[in-house]
Amino acid sequence: MVSGTENETRRPAIAITMGDPCGIGPEVVVKALADPRVYAACRPVVVGNVHAMEEAARLTGLGMGINGTDDPTIAGDDPSVVDVVDIGNLNPEDITVGQISIPCGKAAMEWVSKAGQLAMAGVVDGLATAPLNKEAAALAGYEAIGHMELLQELSGAKTVATMLMAKNLRVVHLTTHRSLRLACDYVKKDRIIDYLRLTDDNFRKWGFANPRIGVAALNPHGSDGGLLGSEEAEEIAPAVQQAQSEGINAIGPVPADIIFHQAIQDRYDVTLCMYHDQGHIPVKVYGFEESITANLGLPFVRTSVDHGTAFDIAGKNLADHTSMVESIRMAVAFARGDGLTDGWGEG
Repeated sequence: MVSGTENETRRPAIAITMGDPCGIGPEVVVKALADPRVYAACRPVVVGNVHAMEEAARLTGLGMGINGTDDPTIAGDDPSVVDVVDIGNLNPEDITVGQISIPCGKAAMEWVSKAGQLAMAGVVDGLATAPLNKEAAALAGYEAIGHMELLQELSGAKTVATMLMAKNLRVVHLTTHRSLRLACDYVKKDRIIDYLRLTDDNFRKWGFANPRIGVAALNPHGSDGGLLGSEEAEEIAPAVQQAQSEGINAIGPVPADIIFHQAIQDRYDVTLCMYHDQGHIPVKVYGFEESITANLGLPFVRTSVDHGTAFDIAGKNLADHTSMVESIRMAVAFARGDGLTDGWGEG
């Protein structure tokens, strides 16, 4: 977004999608927006449902007003008021808190599309997203059941990757929403090289002169010389060697039972893992509350909470909003071009 004043440049506009209203999304969004650092750092606007946000404000008792608006360009200046772009795609009676709702799954995906459109039009400088319910989205007829897949379709981006972050542990995923059986079929040299190039390019943009990329093995013990699988020798190692020949500082394949410990010990700036749980488990064990997601390869900034809709605690004012705050913080940092620095402007 091209800003007209120094103040606007310092405070990028961030669209926050509300997530599935049957889950904890509205609650964590309201709680996050009550953090005074958010409005000091950016101009937030929620894309979602006014009624659901009003219920979340009532539930949390934080005294936040809810204002429906059709103009996101004027939103996000009053810390006592949450501005909500409501596209009128959901009736309040269709919201069943704590239960799967097909209308809510559909509406939540439409809010993501709307936020993506605002970003592509330059109306907002980035997205921070609350959780979707993938089952509800699938029941609503969506084949792309995750944020990244939907936004990749919307933007036409060729290669897009998910990166999870918690403290100093950063993990890029070769695959995300694939069954484990299918994910193994995506461990191919060409795909690995594409993801190493994408990771190297982004980290150089974020100020890493020669980013160290640890590459995880797929099989136990890195296959034990071929005794436990062939992917390391046939796909992963050749990809690493090709990347090295291009000047990319890739290291591996390293057995998955040690690589994340090494990353936490600062041996790597980022790790490329081979499938969803291989990367998600260490990040969430290391820093569950503050862990967030960022996408590499989209033509706009998108960060997200790293937790689900948590139907079991929805509507009970029990949800922890730390990840939502962190996702907004990093969206601000990326939108300002500050990379992996402190989005609050404090470091």
